[in-house]
Amino acid sequence: MQHIKIAVIQAELVWHNAGLNLKNFSEKINQIKEQVDLIILPEMFSTGFTMQPEEISETMQGEAVKWMQETAAEKKSAIAGSIVISEGEKYYNRFLFVHPSGEINFYDKRHLFTLAGEDKVYESGKEKLIVNYKGWKICPLVCYDLRFPVWARNVEDYDLLIYVANWPKIRIAAWDTLLKARAIENMCYTIGVNRVGLDANNYEYNGHSAVYNGLGEQLAETKPNQEETAVFTLDKNHISEIRNKPGFLNDRDTFEIK
Repeated sequence: MQHIKIAVIQAELVWHNAGLNLKNFSEKINQIKEQVDLIILPEMFSTGFTMQPEEISETMQGEAVKWMQETAAEKKSAIAGSIVISEGEKYYNRFLFVHPSGEINFYDKRHLFTLAGEDKVYESGKEKLIVNYKGWKICPLVCYDLRFPVWARNVEDYDLLIYVANWPKIRIAAWDTLLKARAIENMCYTIGVNRVGLDANNYEYNGHSAVYNGLGEQLAETKPNQEETAVFTLDKNHISEIRNKPGFLNDRDTFEIK
């Protein structure tokens, strides 16, 4: 597909209440009048950004995972976002990309947010994921990953970079700046989906969900501090044009991540 239509949902999250969060997202998804190819939700969209995974985690056969599969099938659209997953005694902040067929690709957040102690309760991911969907190569990453450009470096020639987040208002200037930088340096579309509202720890989130093209030009944004669904279409011709000329990715350095 030369074009892909995407919906991003910037929403408040109810603390540790998967049932209510899934109900709220179902309502928002049902309000989308257009047929879209991909729906993107924030980080830990079913619970909020929690350091108590033992209270709310689920397996890959759990409630939120099944909801994503059912919603993707019903809407004939892929759906993506991160949730808390348990495997044995370990917990993961796991980004799930659920295809309309029910197939799941997943990425475990590599850079755990040490300031909040995320590294003490969650396992770090080891593998970068590139999703192939409708002819688009998509790289999904999570929140704090945004601060680490080496991990995001576009050595796979992916077309679209996605960050889902619970990024607080106090550091939102960094979010805005780094999203734009990742788009420019990787010559790809870059989407950031953040939440709004207060969490149980009294941290405030003000959204600033946005879309940039491969030259760093902002194509779409949501209103700060408000729940909003933004729908937009990306054109793959843009990626081909900027990689052929000026073609800056041809001069990238090679490196090994250890």
